[in-house]
Amino acid sequence: MEVQHLLSGFCSTPLIRNPKTQFFARLPNPCASFAQSQKWVSFKACPCNSQRALSRKVVECRSNTERSGAIASDDLRNGIRRKKLAVFVSGGGSNFRSIHEACVRGLIHGDIVVLVTNKQGCGGADYARDKGLPVVLFPKTKKEPDGISPIDLVAVLRKLEVDFVLLAGYLQLIPVELIQAYPRSIVNIHPSLLPAFGGKGNYGMRVHKAVIASGARYTGPTIHFVDEHYDTGRILAQRVVPVLANDTAEELAARVLREEHRLYVEVITALCEERVVWREDGVPIIRSKENPNEYS
Repeated sequence: MEVQHLLSGFCSTPLIRNPKTQFFARLPNPCASFAQSQKWVSFKACPCNSQRALSRKVVECRSNTERSGAIASDDLRNGIRRKKLAVFVSGGGSNFRSIHEACVRGLIHGDIVVLVTNKQGCGGADYARDKGLPVVLFPKTKKEPDGISPIDLVAVLRKLEVDFVLLAGYLQLIPVELIQAYPRSIVNIHPSLLPAFGGKGNYGMRVHKAVIASGARYTGPTIHFVDEHYDTGRILAQRVVPVLANDTAEELAARVLREEHRLYVEVITALCEERVVWREDGVPIIRSKENPNEYS
């Protein structure tokens, strides 16, 4: 399957290949097209007008052989176009893997077209490269100097025609440029019942330890839309998980994670089927697939 015009405007500077990570290629100019051989993404030049040069780095990847052949990316289901998804991760990416598997199996009316990470060596990035998905490094930091800027990130997602951005264990604050470019289209999953145990620094095992220490009897994952702050966007879905009397943080985390995988796939399915609607007070709710007059 060829990728055509994935990112227009990339110049003919030679592809930089890292044999260990299979990761980066320079994109210094906004006037080339994205072409792909059977195994590797490459770049070919195209005529350009006077446009500023960009110093960019994105990822090279193998072709994706696992995408479902039964439904093309532009096919319609009940008149609804198949959606294109970008997933952001910082770690192992178990939710990302769950979402990808659901897309491949046809449970989600959409396809992951790119993975964005702030850690090029994380498990989620390794999984994406193994599955032939493009990987983009963001943001640019001292530890990751090859990352791209917020403006370039938006440009990449636009060129890929991304419909929804899904945060799945991404530990960086989302830049305002991306929030403005994708209003009501960025969602995050958090391992507690927000607004409890949310905010900067509350992630992963820290959350589960805090839940147990508080004496809370219930916890569970929350999926919410993303705004300019940590964990403060409008709540879209939650699932309750009991906290048992003798729970360790690891045991509680495992039970919550199982529900995260189920809930995130359900919510993304609703997003891709355009069943998320907004009440007049600004609260998002999900229309039932079986009964359009019922909401959750």
